[in-house]
Amino acid sequence: MSLDRAVTLFAGFMVLLSLALTHWVHPAWVWLTVFVGFNLMQSSFTGFCPAAKIMQRLGVRPGPTIRAVQPTPVSRDVGSGPATPL
Repeated sequence: MSLDRAVTLFAGFMVLLSLALTHWVHPAWVWLTVFVGFNLMQSSFTGFCPAAKIMQRLGVRPGPTIRAVQPTPVSRDVGSGPATPL
């Protein structure tokens, strides 16, 4: 499973879990749904997803969307003119 699909699966699971907890445990669990939704929105604007970072460290391979967001490495030679992509 790619990182893209793992993040989507995790987000969907968290939304359903928080809705179940809101219904059967306590209404305040709705804030978990709000947090997940907010995190999905900020991730779409910034490209930063804490769940994706954790899953990457656990060894989940990046998918096409995550690969497209990663920055291109730049050489750091001092005094050699403008930075050039590697």
